[in-house]
Amino acid sequence: MPVLALVVGTYTTALGHVDGHNEGILGTSLDTTTGVFGPVTLLARTRNPSYLALTADGRALYAADESADHGDRTGGTVAAFARDPATGALTPMSRRPSGAGTCHVVVDPGGRFVLAANYHSGSVSVFPLGPDGDIGEPTAVVQHEGSSVHPRRQTAAHAHMIGIDPRTSDVLVPDLGMDAVVVYSLGTDGTLAERPGARIAAPAGHGPRHLAFHPDGERLYLLCELGSTVVALRRDGDRFRRTAVVSTIPADVTELNQTAAIRVSPSGRHLLVSNRGHDSIAVLRVDDDVPVLVHTEPGRGRWPRELALSPDGRTVLLGNQNSDDLAAFTFDDDTGSLTHLATVRTANPVCVAFT
Repeated sequence: MPVLALVVGTYTTALGHVDGHNEGILGTSLDTTTGVFGPVTLLARTRNPSYLALTADGRALYAADESADHGDRTGGTVAAFARDPATGALTPMSRRPSGAGTCHVVVDPGGRFVLAANYHSGSVSVFPLGPDGDIGEPTAVVQHEGSSVHPRRQTAAHAHMIGIDPRTSDVLVPDLGMDAVVVYSLGTDGTLAERPGARIAAPAGHGPRHLAFHPDGERLYLLCELGSTVVALRRDGDRFRRTAVVSTIPADVTELNQTAAIRVSPSGRHLLVSNRGHDSIAVLRVDDDVPVLVHTEPGRGRWPRELALSPDGRTVLLGNQNSDDLAAFTFDDDTGSLTHLATVRTANPVCVAFT
């Protein structure tokens, strides 16, 4: 696929952790042969669309609105847009309250529901999908309760992502505040039922943020923001057991670092992680149950939030939130090496979806 069509999520207002100054959801393209980005265009004006998800047929797009009121319990929403697959044009459908600081959305593999993680309120919301892809009133809103050892970041629950188990269809929710991944069964009616015995514990103070499954479906990698670590896990019956905890930064790094996104190459041979602070891409080789940090590649910008890997695994897009640029790299899965390909200027790029 020499030309990649991209949809980019951004921030539009100032929040506690970002000076948002974009206008909404953007569209662009990248010619991976020439290394040339296409024009960056505004597809939809919408508030703080920091994470995006598309239906399998590309006819609907959902955006998390990472806003929160002063009480940290409401404010965030999920917005639904009809999408023209031929032109990429977005038409607003509806917007539903989700919880404070809605930071992640995903479409369940069956195409029946959209699920959202709400960071500030520490909750998970489920919305049913209509025939046209519009979202209805929530079928479930589950509140997490818990805390951990970090004196500022872990005083309450902070749901950060929705992951779907490719084998069981369970819903896995890394919660940074609880140092845990909460595991749910998703009912056909859109309800969530926790499987308490399946809950995954992270090392104290590490702050789980995102996760990714290995293509074999047996291995799971949990990315921890506060610890700058990857927790490697392997399926063990109906649970996961920890096999390793590996740093995403070299041992001599002393500056503040917080990880953001994790991807697994299609071959399953490498993990890629974005490091904020160290401002790099970490490449880890998968050696059975223990990933090994191979090297870190400079991200060519500041505070890289998104790390998106193209479907063929050959191109990496890195959204540098605080330097207002989107960088592209070619990735060699045989060697684990990254080569800078191109950079385009745009404010606060923090999510990239391939269309």
